[in-house]
Amino acid sequence: MTFSPVAAPRAPRLVSALRRAALSLGLFAAARLTGLLLLCLWAEHIGRSPRQLLTQTWDSTWYTRIAEQGYGHTLHFTDGAVHSDLAFFPLYPGLVRAVTTVLPIGGGTAALLISWAAAAVAAFGIHLLGERLHGRTTATVLVLLWGLLPHAVVFSIAYTEPLLTAFAAFSLYAVLTGRWLWAGSLAALAGLARPNGVAIAAAVCVAAGYELWKRRAHAPWRLWAGAAVAPLGWGGYLLWVGVRTGDPLSGYFAVQRGWRSRFDFGIDALRNVRDIVVRPAELATTATALIVGVALLLFALLVVDRESRPPLPVLVYTGVLLLITAGGGGFFESKPRFLLPAFPLLLPLACALAKARPRAAIVVIAALAGLSCCYGTYLLTLAPVPL
Repeated sequence: MTFSPVAAPRAPRLVSALRRAALSLGLFAAARLTGLLLLCLWAEHIGRSPRQLLTQTWDSTWYTRIAEQGYGHTLHFTDGAVHSDLAFFPLYPGLVRAVTTVLPIGGGTAALLISWAAAAVAAFGIHLLGERLHGRTTATVLVLLWGLLPHAVVFSIAYTEPLLTAFAAFSLYAVLTGRWLWAGSLAALAGLARPNGVAIAAAVCVAAGYELWKRRAHAPWRLWAGAAVAPLGWGGYLLWVGVRTGDPLSGYFAVQRGWRSRFDFGIDALRNVRDIVVRPAELATTATALIVGVALLLFALLVVDRESRPPLPVLVYTGVLLLITAGGGGFFESKPRFLLPAFPLLLPLACALAKARPRAAIVVIAALAGLSCCYGTYLLTLAPVPL
C-alpha cells in the first residue's frame, strides 16, 4: 500500500467544493430533518418534551453543566461508582460557553447549534474525502449512509460525536493533500473533543512516520511539526486531569474507572454478548452486539477489498476507533455511538451502492432511512439504557 500526500493536487476552492457537495449536504440534511421530525412528533404523542430530549439526554446535561459552572462536579453511588465531570473533554463545553457569552441564548440551545453545525461540517469533510478516494457519486452515497446510521439521531442532540467527526474528516483530508500543519492542528482539536479523538492523532503520526521513513533527510519541517502537534490536545487534557487529581500519569484513567469504563480487550463486551444469548435482553443491547459485529466485518472488508481500501492514515484512524470501541469495557450500549466517527467503515457499502442499479440502491437506502428514523426515536424516548 502506498500513499504520497505531497504529490496530491491542490485542493479546490471552497465555493467549488461546496457546489460539488451540495447534493450530499442536501440529502444529509433531509435525512436528519426527517428523523428529527419523527422524534418530535412521537415525543409529543407520549407527552415528552422534544427540547428536553434534544438538550438534556444523558451526557448532554454534563456538558452544559461544565459550560455553565466549570469542572468540579462529582456524583457518588452506593455501589462504589464515582462519576466525575473530569471524564468529559473540554472543547465542546468550552464552545458552548463561548456561544452563550456572545449570543443571548441558553446553554442547551448553544449546544444544539454547535452539534448541528458540526454535523454539517462533518458531512462536508466526509464528502471531500470520499470524492478524493472514489469520486463524487460514491462520496454522495457515503455521506447519506453516514446520516442514516442506526444511531444517527446523535447528530441531532447535544453530543460531541459530530464535532469529533468534523475535525477527523478534515484532518484526514489534510493528510492526503499534504497539509501537515493543518492535519496536526485539527487532530489536536479532535483530541480535545472526545477521548477517542486519539484515533486521528494516531493516524496523523503514523502517516507522518511513513513519510519520514520514505524521505528520510528530505522531510520538510511541516511534516515534523504536524506529527508533533497532533497528540497535544488529547495528551494535554489527560495530563491536566492527572495534575488536578494528584496523579499526572494515570489520574484520568482513574476517573474513567470511577465510571466503570476501562480497556479490557473486549472481555466485558463478550460477557454482554453471552448474556444476550442465554437470557432475554433489551432491544438496544441486542442491536449493539449486531452493530459492533457488522462494524468488525466492514473493517475486515475495508482491509481486504482493493477497490474500497483507503490509504494508510484512513485505515489507522478507523482501526484505532474500532479497537477502542470493541476493546473497551463498560456502557456496552454506547458502543454504536462511539463508532459514529468511524465513517470510513461505510466505504465498501458506498462503493457497492454507487455501482448498483438505481432501483436496488433506492430500496436499500429507503430501508436504512426507515430503520434510522424509527430506531433513533426509540433510543431517545423508550430505551431504558444509556445512549
